[in-house]
Amino acid sequence: MYTREESSRLRQQFWTTFGRHMNPVPSAEGNKVNWINYHTGISDVFFRMNADAGEATISITLEHRDVALQTLYFAKFSEFKNMLQAELQEEWNWQLHDVRNHRVISRIYKTLPNVSVNNKAQWPELISFFKPRIMALDRFWENARYGFEGL
Repeated sequence: MYTREESSRLRQQFWTTFGRHMNPVPSAEGNKVNWINYHTGISDVFFRMNADAGEATISITLEHRDVALQTLYFAKFSEFKNMLQAELQEEWNWQLHDVRNHRVISRIYKTLPNVSVNNKAQWPELISFFKPRIMALDRFWENARYGFEGL
């Protein structure tokens, strides 16, 4: 069992390690990108990666405070579902309107269960989970983002 401080330190070390691992990898457009804090360029649309003491999750998260607008963005992602799956080469979970931290969000996500960011021996597995998926999201977004402009 780790203290809160030890767990926080290990999470920080993991994300630093992941960032160093991804640093030489260019975006689909060939540009330098901050993979950990990926910017979609669309307000309230995020690509999130999370690792804790039980699982790892990568997601497209829609955090619009206006639920109707969030629904519109979710529907637009649904229109691009085949293109997204072609890049990801796997099925992800689709969740419209989930309450997280007292906020309504929608997300499209994939989870890797039974891993812990606190276990350094599992870091290669976590990196192998996140790396191809965030790169696939980037390739998808290179083409799909234009469909979200003006919503």
